Amino acid sequence: MDLFTAIEKRHSYRGDFRDIPIPRKDLERIVDAGIRAPSGRNEQTTAFVIVDDESRLRDLAGIVKKPVVSSAKAVIACIVEHRPVYKGISFAVEDCAAATENMLLAITALGYASVWIDGNIRVDGKAEKLKRLLRLPDNREVRVILPLGVPVESCAQKEKKPFEERAWYNEYGGEE
Repeated sequence: MDLFTAIEKRHSYRGDFRDIPIPRKDLERIVDAGIRAPSGRNEQTTAFVIVDDESRLRDLAGIVKKPVVSSAKAVIACIVEHRPVYKGISFAVEDCAAATENMLLAITALGYASVWIDGNIRVDGKAEKLKRLLRLPDNREVRVILPLGVPVESCAQKEKKPFEERAWYNEYGGEE
């Protein structure tokens, strides 16, 4: 699948997954797409934990209680290190976001589905529980998880506002 088709087809999938394992070769290709994302000053502050062990997936699903997580055949955790890389500024969140989008496009291109889970893991101590489960060092945190698999249902990308409502040339709102 070419890049622009993957962009058009990428969607947030929250349904169940088929009971089909994901080959590690595919998981590695997906994470490699994340590794190749841009990062502030090329400091590469994002790391990844790929969870494909059934027992650990159950433990993770016990923390993030969502059907898409409980039926996932793998979960990719995006790990950030908040450290200043330019004039006291950390780009960890931006680095993680760029890596996440690259991986979502790779997931789509390979015929799998996923959803970006971020806010849900930052409430009720879930990120800290995930940090312990994945045995992260003290200076790292789980910022995003991507549950993935072969979707049971086919879905399409939700409709987006047209170009003219979101993009302009030379000034906000368009040229006069």
